[in-house]
Amino acid sequence: MAQLIKLEDCISRYEWDIYRYPSQFIRLKQDNWKKLLDAWQEKIPTYESIEWGESLSPIQKLLSKLKRNAVSSATDGEINMDNPLQTEEELKQQFLDDLYAFQLKWASSTVSDVSYFKRSYHKDPVLKYFLQRFPDNYLIMYHPIFSIKHAPMEAEIVMISPIGMEIIYLLEAPDYATIICEDERAWVIDEGKSQSKIVSPVIALKRTETIVKGILQQTMPDFPIRKTVLSRTNHILLQHTPYHTSCIGKRDHAKWFKEKRALDSPLKSSQLKVAERLLKHCLTTSVKRPEWEEDATFTYVDEE
Repeated sequence: MAQLIKLEDCISRYEWDIYRYPSQFIRLKQDNWKKLLDAWQEKIPTYESIEWGESLSPIQKLLSKLKRNAVSSATDGEINMDNPLQTEEELKQQFLDDLYAFQLKWASSTVSDVSYFKRSYHKDPVLKYFLQRFPDNYLIMYHPIFSIKHAPMEAEIVMISPIGMEIIYLLEAPDYATIICEDERAWVIDEGKSQSKIVSPVIALKRTETIVKGILQQTMPDFPIRKTVLSRTNHILLQHTPYHTSCIGKRDHAKWFKEKRALDSPLKSSQLKVAERLLKHCLTTSVKRPEWEEDATFTYVDEE
């Protein structure tokens, strides 16, 4: 499961320490999946041992469901699991769904602060796609808002892998429509009986690339950056080939997706350094947690 390190302008655990939380997330995810799978296979409701370092985590809730479904048989004294999750794949999907909620928590709060985000993100199919379908070694910035010379600049989806960065513009229309790259300024959505023009997504990709390159030019100028227009549902017809931009339509999506998932590399220091640099230039909007506001005498340990 890819890691959500920034959601718009929400405060993030990863802003605190980008060198700690990615590896901690991977370890916790692997440990909890193993415990959950063992409990499901052996029908042993040991959910109390599942810990994320948070009270009543999503994984604890899931295992609690397994425990409630353990029914004692009056005839033979055995424990039966009347479990609606019949297959390992179903269990895995439930695990990912609960983990998705946990990701949103990490991407919108710290110990002392919390950010408020749109309720629709709880079921956002696009965000779920980027988090649940890609490996742990991908760090996702989902439409981050950068602060450039004190001005907010909205960006596209940024995927940071161990070998480079990909800036993605997701463009999807009704299944029967064809997306036509007409020129640098305008694209066309052809729905058969009607056509509509849209602003070229290449413009938004270039804007995000300019922001990112400006931030990294002093510290990581050689970190590879790619730009991609992605459509999982539509064919893309190129009447004009965008400069240094990949167009991945319905026909090419499976190959592109397979290549991303096949990246078998641990987190790298250069990757984390890039993420740290970008996070430092992101806009963050948050408020103190109520329990922290009540303690007016609290000071940080590094305050003088």
